[in-house]
Amino acid sequence: MAKPPRIYRGTPRNLALLARRLKAGGLVAVPTETVYGLAGDATSIAACQRIFAAKGRPSDDPLIVHIASLADLARVAVPNEAALRLARAFWPGPLTIVLPKTSAVPDLVTAGLPSVAVRMPSHPLFRRLIRLAGVPLAAPSANPFGYVSPTTAAHVRRSLGSRVGHILDGGPSRIGLESTIVDLRDPARAALLRPGAVTRFEIERVLGLPVARRRTSRAGARLAPGQMARHYSPRTPVVLHERLTAAMAARGGPRDAWLFISKPRGHRPRDPSQERLFWLDAQGNLRRAARRLFSVLRELDEGGFRKIHVERPRGPGIAEALGDRLDRAASR
Repeated sequence: MAKPPRIYRGTPRNLALLARRLKAGGLVAVPTETVYGLAGDATSIAACQRIFAAKGRPSDDPLIVHIASLADLARVAVPNEAALRLARAFWPGPLTIVLPKTSAVPDLVTAGLPSVAVRMPSHPLFRRLIRLAGVPLAAPSANPFGYVSPTTAAHVRRSLGSRVGHILDGGPSRIGLESTIVDLRDPARAALLRPGAVTRFEIERVLGLPVARRRTSRAGARLAPGQMARHYSPRTPVVLHERLTAAMAARGGPRDAWLFISKPRGHRPRDPSQERLFWLDAQGNLRRAARRLFSVLRELDEGGFRKIHVERPRGPGIAEALGDRLDRAASR
């Protein structure tokens, strides 16, 4: 019988032990400010093969390479001035930049493409682990491919089980959505590949030029992760609505769950029919809602419901990222 994974506190002794595991080609689930990742040496083909195998990830879906300092960028990518401006503005933080790659990055990591997706995470434990390991770390989300991303160490243990032996616990993810990804291979034609906590407006303000939204490509290798039409999906079917009301939920099936962005008007806590009503943030704060999205989707997925009805967020900024994740979760 396979042993369950061990969860480690972020002590100096544990970090040193986990860094040795990474140097030896092993895998460690790690906390980041976005979601938990499954980390391995990004310069090792064998370690990256283990990542793909543990997740059941297709080889045409590239990995993000994580570095600990701006000085490490040139080791894995060929930066340009626009990329450096964004890095200085948003790193460490939830922004991934796609650039031409160096020979230090195996083709397996980049789906055979001459570009690489790079970011510098802000979670202090993860950055410390990268420094101790002494190598850049590839780290996609620590869950089976296509499923809801994990935002706690317990999520990782339930999702991957014995496929990962070591989990570094850094507490709940502060942001709760994967990083923003921007393509800067050609700095004059910046493109948003995946929205996240760093918004399109913030990127445009730093670059001083418009950033186009590049939609999902259905053919060939992808420039970066998070580009598949269906992704971040619970097993329970998700139905996306432009607007939800408590009255709609009351007319719905007895085995359907109804997930609102904010606490719905007309909610009556003593009414048994409203036990199927859930919300991401009582006041509708979208950043707090984003932090809870994946955790709540997991809870509802384990709740025995027939369908999960979800309200689409409205507004600019982080609403674009929330809407992107929900569009993919609801895709057929």
